[in-house]
Amino acid sequence: MAKRLAPNWIMPVVLTLTCLAIIPFALIARARATKFDKPRVHWIPDMDNQAKYKAQSANPIFADGRAMRPAVPGTVARGELRTDTHFYQGVVAGTWATTYPMPVTETVMKRGRERYDIYCAPCHGLDGAGQGVVAVRADRLAQGTWTPPSSYHTEVVRGRPVGHLFNTITNGIRNMPAYGPMLPESDRWAVVAYVRALQRSQNSTLGDVPPDAQGGLQ
Repeated sequence: MAKRLAPNWIMPVVLTLTCLAIIPFALIARARATKFDKPRVHWIPDMDNQAKYKAQSANPIFADGRAMRPAVPGTVARGELRTDTHFYQGVVAGTWATTYPMPVTETVMKRGRERYDIYCAPCHGLDGAGQGVVAVRADRLAQGTWTPPSSYHTEVVRGRPVGHLFNTITNGIRNMPAYGPMLPESDRWAVVAYVRALQRSQNSTLGDVPPDAQGGLQ
């Protein structure tokens, strides 16, 4: 009995379909490895591209023609009520706070030193005497526009309540910029605690040393 042969058109069709099946994968590989000047075709948008007004653009819907809407008076963002003026402003009963709103622990002191060395020491110096590298450089330039940073060890600064120091860090003073946008409240209080430690270290007396250790100092 003679063996039946496959029709001559089967093999070309199989090869053609195989090549067509490879094309999508080749296009995907090319798209992943090639940079394009225009956005790629987005078949399923998933709301990635939608009609909207960008910042500082015009919007004819509103009477003032602005797309950006001002905050509604009296509204506060969720989690931003900040009724604790002691913690957020350094104020208690309308006056500068003389106490800390949280316990001053070793962890707080270490955090304060770390933040102080980054943000304060360049001007005020590692010891708080106002002789940081920025201050020394500015004095040498003698351009007449530099306001020297205050020393923490003067009677004026030592006599300021901790709330006053917190406010200074938050809002700045004279040529010193505000560090409120860069340091959260907890870090600002930690810096205040470390400044107080610097003041204590440079203005201590023999009475501040434990009695059992005074003999060695004398």
